[in-house]
Amino acid sequence: MKIIGIEHVGIAVDDLEETSSFWGDILRIAHTHTEKVESEGVNTKIFDTGKGKIELLDSLEEYSPIRKFLHKRGPGIHHVCLEVEDINIAIKELKESKIQTINENPTIGAEGYKIVFIHPKFTGGVLVELAEKPI
Repeated sequence: MKIIGIEHVGIAVDDLEETSSFWGDILRIAHTHTEKVESEGVNTKIFDTGKGKIELLDSLEEYSPIRKFLHKRGPGIHHVCLEVEDINIAIKELKESKIQTINENPTIGAEGYKIVFIHPKFTGGVLVELAEKPI
């Protein structure tokens, strides 16, 4: 698989609006996108540095993965996302290497990216997301 670079760092937050002011007002990173991603159960606010993004995440519903993460660990880094050239090739190569993904097939995440998550037991404890940019 071809890794293009770090796409974003996902940060779970208790209050999207309150946390957003730090990234936008204090650090003055451009807020470029806000989206509800129903399939993942999250609200997102994305800040783009020009060389990588910060994706703030809060929960849409009581039983979403982000809510579970916040209850267990509190606010903080949730995942690291790497952009790949082709998500299907990436998934195939992971399977060939006996690396388990959370979802079997790619889903559509924020900004229309095709995404898949790699189980943290294979990555040293870090949730890693792979994402293919929409055409």
